[in-house]
Amino acid sequence: MPAFRDVAAIPDPAGCRIYEHGWQSWSPAGLYPATATTPRPARDVWQTMAFRPGRPAPTTGGQGEGLLAVVDVAGRATVVSAVDPLREVPSIRTRVEGDRLVVSADGDVDLREDDRGLLAGLEHWADAAAVWAGGPPVRSLPTGWCSWYCYWTGVTEADVLSNLAAFDERGLDIGVVQVDDGHQAGIGDWLTRSASFGPLADLAAAVTATGRRAGIWTAPFLVGANSELAHKHPDWLVRGAVAAERHWDQQVGVLDVTHPQAREHLAEVYRSLSADGFGYHKVDFLYAGAMDGGRYEDASPLAAYRLGMQVIREAIGPDSVLVGCGAPLLPSIGLVDAMRISPDVDPSWAPPEDDISQPGMRSALANGRARSWQNNRLWVNDPDCVLARPAVAHRRTWAEHVDAMGGLVVVSDPVADLDDEGLELVRRLLQPTNPSRRTSWRPDAGDDSGAAVPA
Repeated sequence: MPAFRDVAAIPDPAGCRIYEHGWQSWSPAGLYPATATTPRPARDVWQTMAFRPGRPAPTTGGQGEGLLAVVDVAGRATVVSAVDPLREVPSIRTRVEGDRLVVSADGDVDLREDDRGLLAGLEHWADAAAVWAGGPPVRSLPTGWCSWYCYWTGVTEADVLSNLAAFDERGLDIGVVQVDDGHQAGIGDWLTRSASFGPLADLAAAVTATGRRAGIWTAPFLVGANSELAHKHPDWLVRGAVAAERHWDQQVGVLDVTHPQAREHLAEVYRSLSADGFGYHKVDFLYAGAMDGGRYEDASPLAAYRLGMQVIREAIGPDSVLVGCGAPLLPSIGLVDAMRISPDVDPSWAPPEDDISQPGMRSALANGRARSWQNNRLWVNDPDCVLARPAVAHRRTWAEHVDAMGGLVVVSDPVADLDDEGLELVRRLLQPTNPSRRTSWRPDAGDDSGAAVPA
């Protein structure tokens, strides 16, 4: 691991705050007292799956991944950022030493002071990053419906079709119907159906016949140990990389996109899904593609990740919508149309073990708010799905958050479960994204990681 070197020292740490930006979609982001210790994973496995693999933070202080800002007692922001986060993302730490807050990094960083404050500094950084990263311009994206929070991995084709019929019956302006986890036979076997689905081309045709776009979930860089892909092509896996020790009741490895045959397989998966009629792709657990390990070619983890994402984009074409999730954020600039900027929302309020990298309405709200400044600058923000059925205790609080964020609006309720209040909330929110809308969280109006349970 590279050594850390000091890059800045700021006086009066007791009067300072730090904005810490985590590695991937689910990693914590927020504004904290400079003398505090920022969030750490409650379980070791979450270091890999929700923080940054192989880069644990020290026991005290703060650690951002490629981006961290210090706000001094006068409100001036010092933004410390990776020089080229498409190639290298240094960890950036803070520690208190006497009457100074010391900032250190294990790679090259830029420092920029902004007298206008934190948000102005972050927004300036994002605007500049979007220019030098290139990629397609931010565009308006349609509303959607997703099967995940309705049926989880138990989703069936019949479930999707019943909701499809209900959209028009209930007057819901849904533009995309996205099938989530559960359609596939195994993790990595994306072109083989589970017993609950027939040919995907038939389902996509049923969706598009209503004037809507068909969407599908995949996790392109994951290969489950129980999958046919893992058994047939173990040489296509990144050596020593374990994306999850136990998920979907199996160990999960990583596809090596630098292997020519594995890369062609990845391209064929997305060419096939596109040929079946899917024009909206939610690609999940993307952190795996940037993990360390032995690859066929001598490529850095970030180079391999961006190669894999470019293969997917080329296969689905420029008109398809690509939504990232669980993704290393800074290295994804210029690659996706929309990006999840928080953990899963979940119908419950509190995340497991109070770890705000984990699913929960509180953690999704806090992290989404702290990344709101990225919306329509780096991509369209995905705050996660609208949940408006009566069983969701804080559905109105969540709907207000989604509305305020101004990003992607995707509903994930069984339509039959929506009561009058839920239908009212959903109808009000169902608007395509507006590329000119830029709504930013105001740190002086609320804080950091600690959204209180609403009354």
